Amino acid sequence: MVRRTRRAAVLTLAMINVFTLAAAITVARMLPPRLAALRVPTVAAGRVDGAGAVLAPGTAGGSLPTASGLRSALAGPLSAAALGPQVAAMVADPATGRVLLSQDGTQLLTPASTTKLVTSVAALAALGPDATFTTRVVQGATADRVIVVGGGDPTLAVNPFPAQDYPQPATLASLAAATARALKSQGRTTVSVGYDTSLYTGPAMAPGWPESYITTGNVTPIVSLEVDQGRLTTAGAPEDSDDPYNLRPRSTDPAGQAAASFAALLAADGLHVTGSPVAQAAPAHAAVIASVSSPPLSAIVDQMLEESNNVIAENLARQVAVATGQPASFSGAAAAVIAELRRLGVSTGLRLVDGSGLSPQDAIAPVTLVKVVELATADARVRPLLAGLPVAGFSGTLSAGQSVFSGIGGAALGSVRAKTGNLGTVTALAGLVTDKNGTTLVFAFMADQIPAVGMLRAAANAIDEAAAALANCGCR
Repeated sequence: MVRRTRRAAVLTLAMINVFTLAAAITVARMLPPRLAALRVPTVAAGRVDGAGAVLAPGTAGGSLPTASGLRSALAGPLSAAALGPQVAAMVADPATGRVLLSQDGTQLLTPASTTKLVTSVAALAALGPDATFTTRVVQGATADRVIVVGGGDPTLAVNPFPAQDYPQPATLASLAAATARALKSQGRTTVSVGYDTSLYTGPAMAPGWPESYITTGNVTPIVSLEVDQGRLTTAGAPEDSDDPYNLRPRSTDPAGQAAASFAALLAADGLHVTGSPVAQAAPAHAAVIASVSSPPLSAIVDQMLEESNNVIAENLARQVAVATGQPASFSGAAAAVIAELRRLGVSTGLRLVDGSGLSPQDAIAPVTLVKVVELATADARVRPLLAGLPVAGFSGTLSAGQSVFSGIGGAALGSVRAKTGNLGTVTALAGLVTDKNGTTLVFAFMADQIPAVGMLRAAANAIDEAAAALANCGCR
């Protein structure tokens, strides 16, 4: 009886499947054409492999704009009074490196945040796109002491960021939990906390940086242990969210604040923490109790370029110094970045004192910015730079309301990917554009003698118009 019942059940299920499939085919045939295009799934007779091309391949040796055509298209925007007397520009073909237009293209100008292009390429080349940065907790000189050792992770946070944020940073919460588990497994329940920032050396503020950079939310003192790039809530606590437009004053003691946050997390995880955290060097070859690592460098570069994040940029410049054996100071990092660019074939038009472009003492020529972007189109190790470039009208500092360049429009929308830069009387834009013939061009526009701070937005608008003119240009 049981066997007969099972046979009947199997036959019934088979009939239901047959009727269901037949009904689905009939219904699909009755649908309007657009919905009927959602075909009833079928099993392929054989293995399917090799997807077809989604986009048609680019054509080599396509139609390039002429120098006279480019001059005519750019003459109006680049001669705007708001840009002042010193305006430089360069347009080139990234496939061949051929310069199509140069207006004082080898002249050194203040680059502002377009400096981050140089820092990105140096970091990606020296470290590799998969590099990560590790924050460790090690055993101190006494049994009851643990030391947090800063590894220069510029995205480290206290607690997890909101789920929608990308990339998700390493957290002190995770580090503290792992530390507490390890100590408890050893029967240790009482600890004191130290913190080690010796990875970096020298001043915490670069030449040319006023103290107001901290109070206006642009940057924090650069140390190898910090959280949330020093961004604070209105209550003065670490922000625990990636909010590049938080312009509240930042932490003046980022390492001490990070260590205090770690100590509080250890206490919340059930350890008795004695005293306040103190700055001290970790013993040589100290045993590692726990560690956390950052997202990969490629994702960090993406975040830095989208937001024009100054703290990330300065940490990445220091990491180039560490990787190449230079002192991890502002001067050492600048020298390391310049040396790495020379190794990549970019040997002129570059003078740096920081990695972010916040200092007015930095100087870069348009030709250097163009060569750096060209490198990213040709070298797989530095190609992640391209993914991080803001897209005109859609992302980062080229999107609505996110910077003085948010007025970009017209043919530039979606066709310009570029890094913005501005200081009080400086404006710059460098990146890629696809013109109306479908030709990809590399460009850099720079002006560093804007007549007055109040003219910055008008100057940025002129640069936006130049980018739009380039995008709209057949320029024969």
